[in-house]
Amino acid sequence: MSHGYLFTVKRCDAPSARVLLSGESHTCLSRRTESEEPATADVPTLLKALVIERVWSYRDFEDMFRRTARRVVGFELTVSEPQFRRWTSGSLTKLPRAEACRVLEEIFGVVPAGRLFQAPELQLAETQPSYDLEAEIAMTARDAQDRAGAAAQSVSDISLDQLREDVLTLARGYNTITSADVFHRAKALRDEAEALRDRTAVPTQQQELVIIAGQTCALLAVSAFDLGSLDGAKRLSRTAALYGEIARFTPLQAFAGGTLAYIAYFNDQPAEAVRFAQAAQAIPGLGDIARRRLATIEARAYGHLGNVEAALQALRTSEEPVGTRRDDLHEGVGGEFGFSDERLAMSNGSTYLLLGDGPNAEAAAQRALQLIESRPTAQQSPPVLGGAAANHAAARLLSGDLDGAEDALHRVWVIPAQQRVHGLLERTSSVRHALTAQQFHGSATAAALGERLEDFHRAPAGAQRGVAPGSRSALEG
Repeated sequence: MSHGYLFTVKRCDAPSARVLLSGESHTCLSRRTESEEPATADVPTLLKALVIERVWSYRDFEDMFRRTARRVVGFELTVSEPQFRRWTSGSLTKLPRAEACRVLEEIFGVVPAGRLFQAPELQLAETQPSYDLEAEIAMTARDAQDRAGAAAQSVSDISLDQLREDVLTLARGYNTITSADVFHRAKALRDEAEALRDRTAVPTQQQELVIIAGQTCALLAVSAFDLGSLDGAKRLSRTAALYGEIARFTPLQAFAGGTLAYIAYFNDQPAEAVRFAQAAQAIPGLGDIARRRLATIEARAYGHLGNVEAALQALRTSEEPVGTRRDDLHEGVGGEFGFSDERLAMSNGSTYLLLGDGPNAEAAAQRALQLIESRPTAQQSPPVLGGAAANHAAARLLSGDLDGAEDALHRVWVIPAQQRVHGLLERTSSVRHALTAQQFHGSATAAALGERLEDFHRAPAGAQRGVAPGSRSALEG
C-alpha cells in the first residue's frame, strides 16, 4: 500500500518557533515560555516523521514490525530499541538488511525503503495522511490466520512412522551393539523427537512424540547404567518416568521405576530398590513381561537384604508362565524393554547365588546358557552370555569345583571389550572374590584365573566407569 506521505516544513522567523509536520498544512506556533521543553526544530528522517504521526512508541513499532515480518518474509524479525533509535535518528551509514527493508516498505508504503532514512521531503503532500483503519484490520486478520495456521501445524505421518521404527529397531537390537553406540543413537532419536514436537500442535502427535522421547530416555538410562554411570542413569530414568507421566503411558513409568530400583541397589540401597520395584508393580496397565521383570528385580533386592522368604516368593512370581496380559512397551516394542527367558534365568541365578543356593544357581545359569546358545549367533546377547557364564562359574566355586569354574569361564573370555557392561563386570568381580576363599589358597589355577579376571576388567580401558573388583553383584545384566 502507498499513502504518498509528503511533508511540508514552514520555517518561522519568530524565536523558539516550533515546526509541526502535517500532510495537509503547516502551522507555525509562536514563542513559548522558557519553562516549556525545547521545540523539535527538525525531524531527521521520514521514518521518524511517520512514527510521530502514528503516535507510536518503540513497543508499538516493534510489534507491528514483527507481525508484518511473519506475513511478508515468513519468519519473525525483531528490532531492538537502540537499533530503532539509529533508524529514526538519521545516523545510519548503510541500509538495513534486505528482509528488514521489505518489511518497512510494507508497513509504510514507501518504496524504496531507503527514502525512510532520509529527511522528509519539503513539499506539500498531495493527500491527507490518515490512519488507515482498513489496512490495520486486514493485517490483524492475516495475523490471526497465521496464528491459527500455526496451531494447526502437524508433522508428516511418514516422519512419525520412521522415528517410531528407529526406536523399535534400537530397542530390539540393544544387546547386539555396544552400549556406547546405543547411547549416541538414542540421544539422536530423542533430539529428533523433540524437534518434531516443536513443529506440531496436533495433540495426538504431541502425545506420540512424548512417548517416543520417553522411550529414548529409558534406553539412554539403561546404556548409561551399562557404561557404569549410575548418577546419569538415575537422572535419565527419572526423566523417562516423567515423560511417561505426561503422556499417561504407564508401561514407560513402570519400566523407569524398575530401572530406578536396580540403580538404588547398586547405590547400596536395597530397601529403596524394593520400594521402587513394588511401586512400579502397583502401576495399572502392565503386561506380564513387565511384572516378570519387576518381580526379578524385587527378588534380587530381597536377596541382598537377607530376606530369604520374600526373595523366594518374588522368584516364584517371576517364574510364573507368561499369560495374555500385554502392554505397548514391554510386549509391543520388546527388545530391551522386554525380558527374555534367558535374561530371567541369568538374573534369578544371581539371586540364588546371593542366597547361597549353589545347585539352583547352577541350574539357572545352565538354563540361561542353553537358551542363549539355541538362538542364531547374530541374535545372541554377549552381556547376557557372559553374565550367565560368570554365574555358572560362581555356582561351581560355591560347591568347591575349581576345575568346573575354569571351564565355565571360557565363555567369559570371548566377550569383546566393548560389550563388557557394568552388570557383567559386577558378576566377574564376584567370581574374582570367590577365588580368594580359604579353600583355594595356594592353588595356581585360582591365582591364574584371578589375574586373568583382573586383566578382563582392565580391557575396556576406562570405558566402564564406577566398576571395581569386589563390588556388588548385578540385579540385571
